Amino acid sequence: MEPIKTNLAVIGAGPGGYAAAFAAADAGKKVVLIEKHARLGGACLNCGCIPSKALLHASHHIPAAKESAKRGITFGPVTIDAPRLNEWKEGVLNKLANGIAMLAKKRNVTVLSGSAKFESASELAVEAEEGINLVEFEHAIVATGTQPAVPKMFDIGSPDVMTSTEALNLESVPKTMLVIGGGYIGMEMGTVYASLGTEVTMVEALDGILLGADPDLARPVLIYAKRNFKKVHLKTSVESLQSTDDGIHATFVAGDKRTDATFEKVLVSVGRVPSLDSLAIEKAGCEVDERGYLRTNENQQTSVCNVYAIGDIAGGILLAHKAAHEARKAVEHITGETHSRPNPLIPAVVFTDPEVAWVGLTEAEAKEKGIPHTVSKFPWGAIGRSLTQDRIDGATKLIIDPESEKLLGVGLVGPGAGELIAEGTLAIELGATAADLANTIHPHPTLSESMMEAAEMFYGRAIHALPKNS
Repeated sequence: MEPIKTNLAVIGAGPGGYAAAFAAADAGKKVVLIEKHARLGGACLNCGCIPSKALLHASHHIPAAKESAKRGITFGPVTIDAPRLNEWKEGVLNKLANGIAMLAKKRNVTVLSGSAKFESASELAVEAEEGINLVEFEHAIVATGTQPAVPKMFDIGSPDVMTSTEALNLESVPKTMLVIGGGYIGMEMGTVYASLGTEVTMVEALDGILLGADPDLARPVLIYAKRNFKKVHLKTSVESLQSTDDGIHATFVAGDKRTDATFEKVLVSVGRVPSLDSLAIEKAGCEVDERGYLRTNENQQTSVCNVYAIGDIAGGILLAHKAAHEARKAVEHITGETHSRPNPLIPAVVFTDPEVAWVGLTEAEAKEKGIPHTVSKFPWGAIGRSLTQDRIDGATKLIIDPESEKLLGVGLVGPGAGELIAEGTLAIELGATAADLANTIHPHPTLSESMMEAAEMFYGRAIHALPKNS
């Protein structure tokens, strides 16, 4: 079979990979997009961001229905058809994946299904059921992402010990579940299953949850978990897992105290590791760092100048929108064009209940680095929109340079925080001051008013909160 010759080969069709392929095609390049899974979209669409948000949305209606009783609206007993819920979720994923495939076809991007391996720094072998395709390329972009980490002590060969991938494919709702890890995956999936009726026990080795977020923003999420999970164990490690006839037997250790419990299912959510094992990256000559991620420069080039790496596989913050930005940056370097902003801010969102979002400098980072800062925080309990939603557990937090009054960081906690953080991102990118934010009229009644009020609090003139010296 004759090799397929192309200007650009993109390995991985996730948010970074397909964005790179489409941007390069729009720039007139001949592009081959390679994906080993049957459905385009990568981990984000297939077993990450999208299915988890679909299940979070669906399951949220259960506690919302129960809470509506105090408003005089009651519903009958909840019944859950797990296969039907899973079918609905898969329908969402298929629509998105089909959309990506359609866009690829319209752009004349060649899509190859199969597992790619480097043969050299200019050739790939793509192995599929029907045979092997050779791809000769001028440039390549590696966008293979990451996969759930499963420490050996938890890899006991039982289907009842799951990663997020298996947990997102609902076959039934377990009665009990152990969630190992209080990061964003563990807390999101714990929220889903607790809402569906599972007795969730969460174990976290650190003394807090959602590492990276300021503790005061993570606190409402912890309060929610303690109220809705069966148990929350902080500063606790899982010493062992064992498959028994009754389920998965777990041993916890907290200081000198050892506890045993048995669960129907266990979710291991202790991080992610780079997906490079099957790529034969050494044949291309690309260097990896001490954690196994591909080393890249400011243009996303690896140690081999015509091979680029973007998204999770390049390390750093493991977020889909960061991958999409790096995709454009890599393609611009290949095509000799520059449109994207260098070193942009990357907002983070955790879709727990309540949601947590932040961008720029956090208070913890400012203290750690000794950066002068002032914190201005406004409680959502003083916002009319929050009261109409019966959700007063939110807050907006601004990190401000006391001299220039420029915004250094924005943090949010509360329902819809992920939708609001874009305003903070834009404000910091444009060098806005607290005065700029305070003097921008925000519509009433909305949660966005909290951004304006937090800025006004910096000057001691917030309408719906007393000045600090009162």
